[in-house]
Amino acid sequence: MTILVTGGAGFIGANFVLDWLAAGDETVINLDKLTYAGNLQTLASLKDDKRHVFVHGDIGDAELVGRLLEEHKPRAVINFAAESHVDRSIHGPEAFVETNVMGTFRLLEAVRAYWGTLGEEARQGFRFLHVSTDEVYGSLAADEPAFTETHQYQPNSPYSASKAASDHLVRSYHHTYGLPVLTTNCSNNYGPYHFPEKLIPLMIVNALAGKALPVYGDGQQIRDWLYVKDHCSAIRRVLEAGRVGEVYNVGGWNEKPNLDIVQRICTLLDEMRPRVDGKSYSEQVAYVTDRPGHDRRYAIDARKLERELGWKPAETFETGIRKTVEWYLDNQEWVQNVQSGAYRDWVEQNYADRTA
Repeated sequence: MTILVTGGAGFIGANFVLDWLAAGDETVINLDKLTYAGNLQTLASLKDDKRHVFVHGDIGDAELVGRLLEEHKPRAVINFAAESHVDRSIHGPEAFVETNVMGTFRLLEAVRAYWGTLGEEARQGFRFLHVSTDEVYGSLAADEPAFTETHQYQPNSPYSASKAASDHLVRSYHHTYGLPVLTTNCSNNYGPYHFPEKLIPLMIVNALAGKALPVYGDGQQIRDWLYVKDHCSAIRRVLEAGRVGEVYNVGGWNEKPNLDIVQRICTLLDEMRPRVDGKSYSEQVAYVTDRPGHDRRYAIDARKLERELGWKPAETFETGIRKTVEWYLDNQEWVQNVQSGAYRDWVEQNYADRTA
């Protein structure tokens, strides 16, 4: 048996591939475009593992995807491939529309054609699992209940709008063509192998480098934080037993303001890797101009996933953030290797014009 994973060299996708192969022997065909956020070094432990077949390519390349489907006959496709950073979508939205909307469309078309060739038993067992985000639901006020799977879509950034469009396409392919799809909408992930442009790894890397820790606005933007390996276990469970055509929200039950996250990282670094001058890393916190259209609060209600499939996160935020900080301290070579000149240029572009 075989599965096809798209975007399997990115943060969540690579963690999924590593966990999947650690848990069983089913072959993974891993298709990734290797943009700035894709990193084969994350998958270095699989270099000689015949169960892992890496293919450098784009989900928008219908001919390539069709050839992979025909050759490897996967029983499932798990789609992680996406442009996924709000700030980058503000600076350059077209890439997000091309990958997240058109790329998903072309992938769906190739999968639909392949699915149509399968025998009845294989057709019944096949699944297309689309990995999406809570950001499609928009922003919540402080006193509003958390997002459920029936919450109205109200995306507020080019990134979230492009993901919302992809979700709608996936839904339509089930209702129009009968394609057996599943969709998961997750909260903010964190953990090992996270590209250091997102909040948690950026704070760790900047702190250790003696740089400012840029906090947008007042730092009171609230997110629900999900340890990446918990997210991977949820996806495996949905793939195994989720009801075809359904959406499942995946959250960590960890709503926290960004500033609290930054302060907790500083406290852990003070403990694990103290500054040579004896001062706290919290002195490096710098408040900067907020980004345009910054959503104030996200919160995920993951009770459907617990009720129907028996899934709960294994990590609390305290256990997960400690493991994450420890991982970055122990894997400085990985961090240095992903910090290319292009990445440094982008960080400078995004933060240089924000007044302290």
